[in-house]
Amino acid sequence: MATALATTRLTAVPYSPTFQAGARNAVNTCLRIQNEEKVTLITDEKTMEIAAAIAVELDRIGCLWNGFVLEELAPRPLTDMPRAVLDDMESSQVSIFAVEVQPNELRSRMQMTDVVNRRHMRHAHMVNITPEIMVQGMRADFAEVDRLSQAVLDKVRQSTYVRATTPAGTDIHVTLNPEYKWFKTSGIISTEKWGNLPGGECFTAPDEVNGVFVVDGVVGDFLCARYGILRKQPLSIAIEGNRIKRISCSNKQLEKDFWAYTHTDANSDRVGEFAIGTNIGVERVIGNILQDEKFPGIHIAFGDPYGAHTGAPWKSSTHIDVVGLGFNIWVGNASGEEQIMSEGDFLLDY
Repeated sequence: MATALATTRLTAVPYSPTFQAGARNAVNTCLRIQNEEKVTLITDEKTMEIAAAIAVELDRIGCLWNGFVLEELAPRPLTDMPRAVLDDMESSQVSIFAVEVQPNELRSRMQMTDVVNRRHMRHAHMVNITPEIMVQGMRADFAEVDRLSQAVLDKVRQSTYVRATTPAGTDIHVTLNPEYKWFKTSGIISTEKWGNLPGGECFTAPDEVNGVFVVDGVVGDFLCARYGILRKQPLSIAIEGNRIKRISCSNKQLEKDFWAYTHTDANSDRVGEFAIGTNIGVERVIGNILQDEKFPGIHIAFGDPYGAHTGAPWKSSTHIDVVGLGFNIWVGNASGEEQIMSEGDFLLDY
């Protein structure tokens, strides 16, 4: 049941039938959309085929939904989220953002998630979703991912620290702050916290991180598409007192770009997120941060700590994730220490 012009256009876009299983997962399993609800579907020219598959599922349910194609509303890169989108979200219970982002659009996305947070909407953040992800991570058994995520969450909430190593040279110690909340975004999205799709992670804002994090997976935001998988040219980040102390990489342009990104404002070089990926349906990194940060292991992010959720009292205008591979992870407190991952494989019962 559509009312917007772009909505009508979306329903006419042809798409690969291989997208349908992932789209059905998104609408029915992850968001649990009901026919009496209203949905705001936001997409762009690059991602319209995926949005079209989602639109078919929304029509199958029979809910009211409005679709928006960003290029029809404002020039890209966006300086602000178009008012028509934000206004439509004010009367929706659910929003879906399936868009290939461009540099310097974080502000517009924050404007969107501000509405989501204020109204406690169920929001699926499908940033840089691709056909490859639709037939991989979006086909995961999210019920199983949710069970594993809950098992991880139970462990980390009882811990005061996490330490981790990788064959590439990561060796970090993470002190946890009991006043900062942990969240699972397992793909089952609730009003408590909007989530990325595909889902599969547990995250918090760390109290402090020290050590070396070697990025042999990917870096986030627009740098991910620019540099891809870093296994052959890893980026080494020395972290002291939760701040980037120095970085090194054989790719000097990546080194320069990453340093510039993480020194945009006073907190851009500060570790704002510590997360454990739990999507066991993801078998390898593919060079796309949306899926790769859910790969089983650890990723951290420099910049904004999502303080509205975690409770961290500081902010940043930037947020960039970095992903490593092949983790060994230990969680601990005054009672002892337990290994929960060995060489990238979880050791938990769930």
